[in-house]
Amino acid sequence: MISISSLLPAGRASRLALALALLIAAVTGFYFLRTPPRAPAAAAPAVKPALTVSLTGPQTLDWPQILPASGSIFAWQEAVIGAEISNYRLTEVLAQVGDTVRKGQVLARIASDTVESEFNESQAAVAEQQAAAAEAKNNAARSRELRAQGFYSQQLDAQYQTAAQTAGARLAAAQARRQAAELRLRKTQVLSPDDGVISARSATVGSLTQPGQELFRLIRGGRLEWRAEVPSADLASVQPGLVASLSTPTGQRVTGRVRAVAPSVDAQTRNGLVYVDLPPTGAVRAGMFARGEFELARRPALTLPQSAVVLRDGAAYVFRLENENRVAQTKVALGRRLAERVEIVDGLPPSARVVANGAGFLADGDVVRVVEESATP
Repeated sequence: MISISSLLPAGRASRLALALALLIAAVTGFYFLRTPPRAPAAAAPAVKPALTVSLTGPQTLDWPQILPASGSIFAWQEAVIGAEISNYRLTEVLAQVGDTVRKGQVLARIASDTVESEFNESQAAVAEQQAAAAEAKNNAARSRELRAQGFYSQQLDAQYQTAAQTAGARLAAAQARRQAAELRLRKTQVLSPDDGVISARSATVGSLTQPGQELFRLIRGGRLEWRAEVPSADLASVQPGLVASLSTPTGQRVTGRVRAVAPSVDAQTRNGLVYVDLPPTGAVRAGMFARGEFELARRPALTLPQSAVVLRDGAAYVFRLENENRVAQTKVALGRRLAERVEIVDGLPPSARVVANGAGFLADGDVVRVVEESATP
């Protein structure tokens, strides 16, 4: 191959090579001046924790098995109080609804002037018959003496003896009438048949008493009972003496004990009644509806604080710590509740560590900063 330098004179070829080298150097310098130097790669930024949390773990506790129920509250026994004499006017009403009364206490009074006059008349009749009976008795005694002496015949003596017996019978009848009049006089006072609380009053001053008319209604002993409806399948597990806890509409808790279980079941609802004796308290009243629960046999429960459980979209979740600082949303099944703890039926192993508080502010996969382990109560 023939080069350019062989065709040109030696001096001219040297100048041409030098010019070409200078041109290449200028182009190369211009390229480096226009291209900025590359900056070193920046380090990935650190992920900021979404929340500072404390952790807790499931605890196995011995909890009672709960049977929920509902029903109404009734009086243990309710006595209907009325007047025992009729067509007499009420003159005074001494008891009102809500009054606590004692056995034998006067609740109302009935006009007694007519009954008193009848009683006085019967007393006078008794006095009259007592005098007649005494006279007849003396005549009979004298007749026996005279007959023994031969002055009276047997027939005459028999007449005197019969007269004495008749007078005695009339005296007994008069005494019976007096006793009846005295009893009617006592009935002019309407008395409480037992200790208790007046739950209803229809007695009004000036009204006439009628046979079978209700004047007052009394809750005997002030005792109330909760008649809870329990499904027939669960009746066998409820026994007398079992503890029952009621929640009143005002939020108060009342504790009672099972007195009896009904021997029959309603054919339509398939529920049976459980009778629970309630303590004297102003928190419940007859006719009130209440929900409650029975404490059955105890069994172990895997529990967490309720603050560790989040309800979302109709399901329950906890946030379980997966590694050093990242949490995972875990679906769990809930069971019984007691105080501030809830039973975890499924979805969480006993060795898991979960967020104790503030779980509602977290999302699945969030990074957290753990400050301490929450003390298990």
